[in-house]
Amino acid sequence: MSNRAKSGPYRGFRRATPVGAVPGTLQRASEPVSAACRITRIEWSHDFIHEEVIDTFEELNELVPADRRYWFRVEGTLDVETVRRLGETFDLHPLALEDVLNTHQRCKVEEYPDVLFLVTRLPVHEPEGQLATEQVSMFLGDGFLVTLHEGRAPVLNPVRDRLLNARGRIREFGADYLAYAVLDTVIDNFFPVLERLGERLNQVDDSLESAGSSDIRTELRHVRADLLLLRRTIWPQRDALSLLLRDDCPLVTTPTRTWLRDCYDHTIQLMDVIETCRELCADLRDFHVAEISYRSGEVMRMLTVIATLFMPLSFIAGFYGMNFQHMPELGWRWGYPAAIVLMLAVAGTLGWLFRRKRWF
Repeated sequence: MSNRAKSGPYRGFRRATPVGAVPGTLQRASEPVSAACRITRIEWSHDFIHEEVIDTFEELNELVPADRRYWFRVEGTLDVETVRRLGETFDLHPLALEDVLNTHQRCKVEEYPDVLFLVTRLPVHEPEGQLATEQVSMFLGDGFLVTLHEGRAPVLNPVRDRLLNARGRIREFGADYLAYAVLDTVIDNFFPVLERLGERLNQVDDSLESAGSSDIRTELRHVRADLLLLRRTIWPQRDALSLLLRDDCPLVTTPTRTWLRDCYDHTIQLMDVIETCRELCADLRDFHVAEISYRSGEVMRMLTVIATLFMPLSFIAGFYGMNFQHMPELGWRWGYPAAIVLMLAVAGTLGWLFRRKRWF
Protein backbone atom coordinates (compact mmCIF):
# COMPACT_ATOMS: atom_id res chain seq x y z
CA MET A 1 0.00 0.00 0.00
CA SER A 2 1.36 3.38 -0.90
CA ASN A 3 1.97 6.44 1.21
CA ARG A 4 -0.27 9.26 0.05
CA ALA A 5 -0.77 12.89 0.98
CA LYS A 6 -3.80 15.06 0.37
CA SER A 7 -1.69 18.17 -0.14
CA GLY A 8 1.67 19.67 0.71
CA PRO A 9 5.13 18.09 0.81
CA TYR A 10 4.39 15.79 3.74
CA ARG A 11 3.23 12.33 2.74
CA GLY A 12 1.41 11.11 5.84
CA PHE A 13 0.03 7.72 6.79
CA ARG A 14 -2.69 6.12 8.85
CA ARG A 15 -1.62 3.54 11.39
CA ALA A 16 -3.77 0.42 11.50
CA THR A 17 -3.01 -0.65 15.08
CA PRO A 18 -5.01 1.39 17.62
CA VAL A 19 -3.26 3.38 20.31
CA GLY A 20 -2.44 1.26 23.36
CA ALA A 21 -2.77 -2.08 21.59
CA VAL A 22 -0.56 -4.99 22.59
CA PRO A 23 2.67 -5.03 20.52
CA GLY A 24 2.36 -7.55 17.72
CA THR A 25 -1.40 -7.05 17.27
CA LEU A 26 -2.36 -7.87 13.69
CA GLN A 27 -4.80 -5.34 12.29
CA ARG A 28 -4.89 -3.49 9.01
CA ALA A 29 -6.28 -0.09 8.10
CA SER A 30 -9.61 0.16 6.31
CA GLU A 31 -8.02 0.57 2.89
CA PRO A 32 -9.76 -0.39 -0.36
CA VAL A 33 -8.82 -3.78 -1.80
CA SER A 34 -6.51 -3.23 -4.77
CA ALA A 35 -6.23 -6.90 -5.82
CA ALA A 36 -7.00 -10.32 -4.42
CA CYS A 37 -4.16 -11.91 -2.50
CA ARG A 38 -2.16 -14.41 -4.56
CA ILE A 39 0.65 -16.65 -3.29
CA THR A 40 3.12 -18.14 -5.74
CA ARG A 41 5.86 -20.61 -4.86
CA ILE A 42 8.97 -20.92 -7.01
CA GLU A 43 11.17 -23.87 -6.15
CA TRP A 44 14.61 -24.02 -7.70
CA SER A 45 18.10 -25.46 -7.63
CA HIS A 46 21.02 -25.21 -10.03
CA ASP A 47 19.34 -27.38 -12.68
CA PHE A 48 15.69 -27.37 -11.56
CA ILE A 49 12.87 -24.84 -11.53
CA HIS A 50 9.17 -25.15 -10.73
CA GLU A 51 6.50 -22.48 -10.23
CA GLU A 52 3.01 -22.99 -8.85
CA VAL A 53 0.20 -20.98 -7.28
CA ILE A 54 -0.56 -21.95 -3.67
CA ASP A 55 -4.29 -22.34 -3.03
CA THR A 56 -4.25 -23.59 0.55
CA PHE A 57 -1.86 -23.03 3.43
CA GLU A 58 -1.44 -26.76 3.87
CA GLU A 59 0.56 -26.73 0.64
CA LEU A 60 3.07 -24.39 2.27
CA ASN A 61 4.00 -27.08 4.76
CA GLU A 62 4.99 -29.61 2.13
CA LEU A 63 8.59 -30.71 2.48
CA VAL A 64 11.09 -29.34 0.02
CA PRO A 65 14.29 -31.25 -0.79
CA ALA A 66 17.30 -29.93 1.12
CA ASP A 67 19.24 -29.08 -2.03
CA ARG A 68 16.52 -26.72 -3.27
CA ARG A 69 15.51 -23.20 -2.37
CA TYR A 70 12.14 -21.60 -2.64
CA TRP A 71 10.63 -18.17 -3.08
CA PHE A 72 7.14 -17.44 -1.79
CA ARG A 73 5.80 -14.40 -3.60
CA VAL A 74 2.71 -12.83 -1.99
CA GLU A 75 0.96 -10.12 -3.99
CA GLY A 76 -2.33 -8.28 -3.55
CA THR A 77 -4.17 -6.90 -0.55
CA LEU A 78 -3.13 -8.76 2.58
CA ASP A 79 -5.72 -9.71 5.17
CA VAL A 80 -5.01 -10.47 8.81
CA GLU A 81 -5.69 -14.20 8.46
CA THR A 82 -3.26 -14.58 5.54
CA VAL A 83 -0.47 -12.81 7.42
CA ARG A 84 -1.16 -14.83 10.58
CA ARG A 85 -1.01 -18.14 8.70
CA LEU A 86 2.23 -17.10 6.99
CA GLY A 87 3.67 -16.28 10.40
CA GLU A 88 2.72 -19.71 11.74
CA THR A 89 4.12 -21.49 8.69
CA PHE A 90 7.52 -19.80 8.72
CA ASP A 91 7.69 -19.09 12.48
CA LEU A 92 7.82 -15.32 11.95
CA HIS A 93 7.91 -12.83 14.81
CA PRO A 94 4.59 -11.04 15.60
CA LEU A 95 6.29 -7.63 15.57
CA ALA A 96 7.49 -8.22 12.02
CA LEU A 97 4.02 -9.38 10.97
CA GLU A 98 2.55 -6.22 12.47
CA ASP A 99 4.94 -4.14 10.35
CA VAL A 100 3.82 -6.03 7.25
CA LEU A 101 0.22 -4.88 7.75
CA ASN A 102 1.22 -1.33 8.73
CA THR A 103 2.52 -0.32 5.31
CA HIS A 104 3.95 3.05 6.34
CA GLN A 105 7.25 1.49 7.49
CA ARG A 106 10.56 3.10 6.60
CA CYS A 107 13.23 1.02 4.88
CA LYS A 108 14.95 -1.16 7.47
CA VAL A 109 16.56 -4.49 8.32
CA GLU A 110 15.70 -6.34 11.53
CA GLU A 111 17.25 -9.56 12.80
CA TYR A 112 15.05 -12.24 14.37
CA PRO A 113 15.98 -15.81 15.30
CA ASP A 114 16.85 -17.60 12.03
CA VAL A 115 15.12 -14.91 9.93
CA LEU A 116 15.97 -11.48 8.55
CA PHE A 117 13.08 -9.04 8.10
CA LEU A 118 13.63 -6.43 5.37
CA VAL A 119 11.43 -3.51 4.35
CA THR A 120 12.03 -1.50 1.21
CA ARG A 121 9.90 1.04 -0.61
CA LEU A 122 9.06 1.22 -4.30
CA PRO A 123 8.29 4.49 -6.15
CA VAL A 124 4.98 4.48 -8.01
CA HIS A 125 2.76 7.04 -9.70
CA GLU A 126 -0.83 7.26 -8.52
CA PRO A 127 -3.65 7.41 -11.11
CA GLU A 128 -3.91 11.16 -10.53
CA GLY A 129 -0.22 11.55 -11.34
CA GLN A 130 1.07 12.01 -7.79
CA LEU A 131 4.30 10.28 -6.79
CA ALA A 132 4.02 7.82 -3.91
CA THR A 133 5.83 4.79 -2.50
CA GLU A 134 4.67 1.23 -1.87
CA GLN A 135 6.02 -1.11 0.77
CA VAL A 136 7.77 -4.34 -0.18
CA SER A 137 8.40 -6.62 2.81
CA MET A 138 10.76 -9.60 2.80
CA PHE A 139 11.56 -12.47 5.14
CA LEU A 140 14.92 -14.10 4.43
CA GLY A 141 15.59 -17.46 6.00
CA ASP A 142 17.86 -20.43 5.46
CA GLY A 143 16.98 -21.48 1.92
CA PHE A 144 13.79 -19.47 1.49
CA LEU A 145 12.59 -15.95 0.75
CA VAL A 146 9.09 -14.58 1.33
CA THR A 147 8.17 -11.29 -0.39
CA LEU A 148 4.95 -9.39 0.29
CA HIS A 149 3.85 -6.56 -1.99
CA GLU A 150 0.37 -5.04 -2.04
CA GLY A 151 0.94 -2.86 -5.08
CA ARG A 152 -0.75 -3.10 -8.43
CA ALA A 153 2.37 -3.10 -10.63
CA PRO A 154 4.19 -6.46 -11.12
CA VAL A 155 7.57 -4.92 -10.35
CA LEU A 156 9.16 -8.22 -9.33
CA ASN A 157 8.43 -9.92 -12.64
CA PRO A 158 11.95 -9.18 -14.02
CA VAL A 159 13.45 -11.10 -11.08
CA ARG A 160 10.98 -13.95 -11.65
CA ASP A 161 11.86 -14.09 -15.37
CA ARG A 162 15.58 -14.22 -14.62
CA LEU A 163 15.00 -17.09 -12.21
CA LEU A 164 12.74 -19.07 -14.55
CA ASN A 165 14.92 -18.55 -17.61
CA ALA A 166 18.22 -19.05 -15.75
CA ARG A 167 19.59 -15.71 -16.88
CA GLY A 168 22.71 -14.67 -15.02
CA ARG A 169 23.90 -16.29 -11.82
CA ILE A 170 20.63 -16.15 -9.88
CA ARG A 171 20.20 -19.95 -9.74
CA GLU A 172 23.77 -20.53 -8.63
CA PHE A 173 23.40 -18.67 -5.34
CA GLY A 174 20.97 -19.02 -2.46
CA ALA A 175 17.96 -17.13 -1.22
CA ASP A 176 20.14 -14.27 0.00
CA TYR A 177 21.16 -13.49 -3.59
CA LEU A 178 17.49 -13.58 -4.59
CA ALA A 179 16.79 -11.02 -1.84
CA TYR A 180 19.60 -8.89 -3.29
CA ALA A 181 18.05 -9.17 -6.76
CA VAL A 182 14.71 -7.95 -5.38
CA LEU A 183 16.39 -5.03 -3.59
CA ASP A 184 18.37 -4.13 -6.69
CA THR A 185 15.24 -4.16 -8.85
CA VAL A 186 13.37 -1.94 -6.41
CA ILE A 187 16.24 0.55 -6.17
CA ASP A 188 16.66 0.64 -9.95
CA ASN A 189 13.07 1.89 -10.22
CA PHE A 190 14.15 5.17 -8.60
CA PHE A 191 16.44 6.17 -11.47
CA PRO A 192 13.69 6.69 -14.12
CA VAL A 193 11.68 8.68 -11.56
CA LEU A 194 14.61 10.99 -10.91
CA GLU A 195 15.24 11.35 -14.64
CA ARG A 196 11.65 12.52 -15.14
CA LEU A 197 11.98 14.96 -12.25
CA GLY A 198 15.18 16.31 -13.82
CA GLU A 199 13.37 16.78 -17.13
CA ARG A 200 10.58 18.65 -15.35
CA LEU A 201 13.14 20.95 -13.74
CA ASN A 202 14.75 21.59 -17.14
CA GLN A 203 11.35 22.47 -18.57
CA VAL A 204 10.78 24.90 -15.71
CA ASP A 205 14.20 26.42 -16.36
CA ASP A 206 13.35 26.89 -20.05
CA SER A 207 9.95 28.44 -19.32
CA LEU A 208 10.94 30.82 -16.52
CA GLU A 209 10.65 33.88 -18.75
CA SER A 210 7.50 32.84 -20.60
CA ALA A 211 5.21 30.79 -18.35
CA GLY A 212 2.87 32.27 -15.82
CA SER A 213 4.12 32.78 -12.28
CA SER A 214 1.43 30.60 -10.71
CA ASP A 215 2.21 27.68 -13.07
CA ILE A 216 5.92 27.78 -12.24
CA ARG A 217 5.33 28.03 -8.51
CA THR A 218 2.93 25.06 -8.59
CA GLU A 219 5.32 22.91 -10.63
CA LEU A 220 8.28 23.71 -8.38
CA ARG A 221 6.21 22.94 -5.30
CA HIS A 222 5.20 19.54 -6.71
CA VAL A 223 8.77 18.67 -7.74
CA ARG A 224 10.07 19.73 -4.34
CA ALA A 225 7.49 17.51 -2.61
CA ASP A 226 8.47 14.53 -4.79
CA LEU A 227 12.16 15.06 -4.08
CA LEU A 228 11.48 15.24 -0.36
CA LEU A 229 9.56 11.97 -0.55
CA LEU A 230 12.41 10.27 -2.43
CA ARG A 231 14.97 11.59 0.01
CA ARG A 232 13.00 10.26 2.98
CA THR A 233 12.87 6.88 1.23
CA ILE A 234 16.45 6.48 0.00
CA TRP A 235 18.19 7.71 3.15
CA PRO A 236 16.99 4.82 5.40
CA GLN A 237 17.44 2.40 2.47
CA ARG A 238 21.13 3.20 2.49
CA ASP A 239 21.34 2.60 6.23
CA ALA A 240 19.51 -0.72 5.86
CA LEU A 241 21.92 -1.92 3.18
CA SER A 242 24.88 -1.03 5.38
CA LEU A 243 23.50 -3.45 7.99
CA LEU A 244 23.38 -6.26 5.42
CA LEU A 245 27.04 -5.64 4.57
CA ARG A 246 28.19 -6.50 8.07
CA ASP A 247 30.19 -9.69 8.51
CA ASP A 248 28.11 -10.83 11.50
CA CYS A 249 24.98 -11.39 9.41
CA PRO A 250 24.91 -15.22 9.02
CA LEU A 251 22.08 -15.37 6.46
CA VAL A 252 24.00 -13.23 3.94
CA THR A 253 26.98 -14.98 2.35
CA THR A 254 30.23 -13.32 1.38
CA PRO A 255 29.61 -13.51 -2.42
CA THR A 256 26.22 -11.83 -1.97
CA ARG A 257 27.79 -9.02 0.08
CA THR A 258 29.93 -8.19 -2.94
CA TRP A 259 26.78 -7.57 -4.99
CA LEU A 260 25.11 -5.75 -2.12
CA ARG A 261 27.98 -3.27 -2.14
CA ASP A 262 27.03 -2.37 -5.70
CA CYS A 263 23.43 -1.92 -4.55
CA TYR A 264 24.71 0.31 -1.73
CA ASP A 265 26.62 2.40 -4.29
CA HIS A 266 23.38 2.88 -6.24
CA THR A 267 21.74 4.38 -3.16
CA ILE A 268 24.69 6.78 -2.82
CA GLN A 269 24.25 7.79 -6.46
CA LEU A 270 20.55 8.33 -5.89
CA MET A 271 21.23 10.51 -2.87
CA ASP A 272 23.68 12.60 -4.89
CA VAL A 273 21.17 13.05 -7.71
CA ILE A 274 18.39 13.90 -5.25
CA GLU A 275 20.51 16.53 -3.50
CA THR A 276 21.54 17.99 -6.86
CA CYS A 277 17.91 18.20 -7.97
CA ARG A 278 16.91 19.76 -4.66
CA GLU A 279 19.60 22.41 -5.02
CA LEU A 280 18.50 23.07 -8.61
CA CYS A 281 14.88 23.30 -7.47
CA ALA A 282 15.84 25.80 -4.75
CA ASP A 283 17.93 27.82 -7.23
CA LEU A 284 15.06 27.91 -9.73
CA ARG A 285 12.67 29.02 -7.02
CA ASP A 286 15.06 31.77 -5.88
CA PHE A 287 15.60 32.85 -9.49
CA HIS A 288 11.85 32.88 -10.08
CA VAL A 289 11.29 35.07 -7.01
CA ALA A 290 14.13 37.37 -8.09
CA GLU A 291 12.65 37.54 -11.60
CA ILE A 292 9.27 38.53 -10.18
CA SER A 293 10.92 41.16 -7.97
CA TYR A 294 12.91 42.48 -10.94
CA ARG A 295 9.80 42.77 -13.08
CA SER A 296 7.95 44.49 -10.26
CA GLY A 297 10.86 46.89 -9.88
CA GLU A 298 10.81 47.65 -13.59
CA VAL A 299 7.10 48.42 -13.46
CA MET A 300 7.51 50.58 -10.36
CA ARG A 301 10.41 52.46 -11.95
CA MET A 302 8.41 53.19 -15.08
CA LEU A 303 5.44 54.34 -13.02
CA THR A 304 7.74 56.54 -10.94
CA VAL A 305 9.18 58.14 -14.09
CA ILE A 306 5.69 58.82 -15.45
CA ALA A 307 4.54 60.25 -12.12
CA THR A 308 7.65 62.42 -11.90
CA LEU A 309 7.07 63.75 -15.42
CA PHE A 310 3.51 64.75 -14.61
CA MET A 311 4.28 66.33 -11.25
CA PRO A 312 5.62 69.65 -12.68
CA LEU A 313 2.92 69.62 -15.31
CA SER A 314 0.27 69.27 -12.63
CA PHE A 315 1.92 72.08 -10.71
CA ILE A 316 1.89 74.41 -13.73
CA ALA A 317 -1.71 73.51 -14.58
CA GLY A 318 -2.76 74.01 -10.97
CA PHE A 319 -0.83 77.24 -10.67
CA TYR A 320 -2.54 78.79 -13.68
CA GLY A 321 -5.90 77.36 -12.68
CA MET A 322 -6.19 79.47 -9.53
CA ASN A 323 -8.32 82.09 -11.43
CA PHE A 324 -7.30 85.17 -9.44
CA GLN A 325 -8.70 88.37 -10.94
CA HIS A 326 -5.43 90.30 -11.01
CA MET A 327 -3.24 87.42 -12.25
CA PRO A 328 -1.14 89.03 -15.10
CA GLU A 329 -1.04 86.00 -17.40
CA LEU A 330 -4.82 85.55 -17.47
CA GLY A 331 -5.28 88.54 -19.72
CA TRP A 332 -2.28 87.83 -21.89
CA ARG A 333 -3.10 86.81 -25.46
CA TRP A 334 -0.30 84.21 -25.66
CA GLY A 335 -0.70 82.89 -22.08
CA TYR A 336 -2.25 79.53 -23.01
CA PRO A 337 0.32 78.66 -25.74
CA ALA A 338 3.10 79.77 -23.41
CA ALA A 339 1.83 77.45 -20.66
CA ILE A 340 1.70 74.51 -23.09
CA VAL A 341 5.23 75.22 -24.33
CA LEU A 342 6.43 75.49 -20.74
CA MET A 343 4.90 72.11 -19.89
CA LEU A 344 6.46 70.46 -22.94
CA ALA A 345 9.84 72.00 -22.14
CA VAL A 346 9.76 70.81 -18.54
CA ALA A 347 8.65 67.28 -19.56
CA GLY A 348 11.28 67.11 -22.29
CA THR A 349 14.03 68.29 -19.94
CA LEU A 350 13.08 65.74 -17.27
CA GLY A 351 12.83 62.97 -19.89
CA TRP A 352 16.30 63.81 -21.24
CA LEU A 353 17.69 63.87 -17.71
CA PHE A 354 16.15 60.49 -16.79
CA ARG A 355 17.36 58.98 -20.03
CA ARG A 356 20.88 60.25 -19.44
CA LYS A 357 20.89 58.64 -15.99
CA ARG A 358 19.50 55.40 -17.57
CA TRP A 359 16.45 55.32 -15.37
CA PHE A 360 14.41 54.00 -18.29
